[in-house]
Amino acid sequence: MRRSISTHIVTMMIAAGCIGCSKAPVINVYSLNVPQVQTESRGAYKEKSIKVTFPQSIKEPLSEKMHFSYTINDRGTYQNSQWSNNMSRILQGTFIEVLDNSKRFKVVLSDMSTLEENYRLESNIFDFEHQVRGKDSYAAVSIQFTLIDADRGRLVKSKRFSYREPTPTTDAKGYAVATNNVIAKLSQDLLKWLK
Repeated sequence: MRRSISTHIVTMMIAAGCIGCSKAPVINVYSLNVPQVQTESRGAYKEKSIKVTFPQSIKEPLSEKMHFSYTINDRGTYQNSQWSNNMSRILQGTFIEVLDNSKRFKVVLSDMSTLEENYRLESNIFDFEHQVRGKDSYAAVSIQFTLIDADRGRLVKSKRFSYREPTPTTDAKGYAVATNNVIAKLSQDLLKWLK
């Protein structure tokens, strides 16, 4: 009797160990590439500073989750794929690097900086998702930028940029590729707008 109980216990431990060894689903992690931009040798903002604020989401809170939708009301998030960080943080970092690499401003600051800025760039995210509509699949991005003269506390200008980029595949990887294409276009358009 004692031998059968210990055999039973050993068998249970081995079974529990094998169950614990089963593989968890792989999480695919994607990020945004900072696009190459042309530098500006002179311009209106060459001796000015700009602070890039944390982008605000108008519709849904942004996080590491990758959002998709099949209709206006049918939405979800990918279970085995995600962004490398909170998307608002990734976008803020991307905008800071793009502006810094362009040399349009003397210095580019994040909103964490305690330095006073000459200009502030605010952004509102209206859309940032993978849209699948029948056989069509797009990375949809819509962001409004507002340039504020921080010295005077006045609006300089504001513009909304919207893109629908076809995805090469109808999955998270295809969405990430198309989103990187959108960010490259958005970066160029943002720099032209800031001239």
